[in-house]
Amino acid sequence: MSRQQQMDKIQAMVNDIKYTMLTTRTSEDHLHSCPMNTIETSIGAKEIWFIGHSPSDTADNIKHNPEVNLAYASQDDKNYLSITGKAELVTDEEKLKELWSPIYNAYFEQGIDDPKVQLIKVTPHGAEYWANGNSFTNVFKITAAAVTDTAIDKSLGENFSIEL
Repeated sequence: MSRQQQMDKIQAMVNDIKYTMLTTRTSEDHLHSCPMNTIETSIGAKEIWFIGHSPSDTADNIKHNPEVNLAYASQDDKNYLSITGKAELVTDEEKLKELWSPIYNAYFEQGIDDPKVQLIKVTPHGAEYWANGNSFTNVFKITAAAVTDTAIDKSLGENFSIEL
């Protein structure tokens, strides 16, 4: 698979799933994860955008250590994606207006003008993708391996890593 095909697959998966677990590091160096709605993604331009709250644990953690991980999992196709990157808290009224949707009014008392609204931009460094392939075929391969006391066939799906 070409680099462009890999990037296209990552872009399509993020667009299809929308929700991710954003993992940050606390000031005590513990991992902290929270669900986030991916607002806009351009893997080619190295931009993944979120709307969050500040103050919050997530915003504080990004200030402390901007290295983050985004974990995406599709329920139906059993595809998984892990993206590493650097997060930053962004103040940009034009970008906020571009990304804002009325649905966010449910999360912020003063809507788009709420002082707690915080843009978060992640610049991805790399990604790893796993696809488990056909479930019926995989069950057959796993069963065969268990019965014959051999290792599972490595062709259970697709896997690749890419630096971005």
